[in-house]
Amino acid sequence: MQSYRFYKGVDELMTRTDTIVRSEGMEALIVKLGLVDAERFVALLLREPFNYTEWRRMSLLAEDINVHELSKRAMEYLDKE
Repeated sequence: MQSYRFYKGVDELMTRTDTIVRSEGMEALIVKLGLVDAERFVALLLREPFNYTEWRRMSLLAEDINVHELSKRAMEYLDKE
């Protein structure tokens, strides 16, 4: 499987279709969780009402980090790869 892709240009972001986003998202889940747990994760999301934005906001508050700290951690993670 191909590794994650990071797009820098606005034009590239705008040309990505929903199908591409779904495909790459599922690929990322399978890489991280394996096929069975990736399918299980999707089933869990579909089974329960779930607001990802609110969940992410609350988890950031629980960790007491802001968007700048999150960005810093993401860049550090990318530098390790």
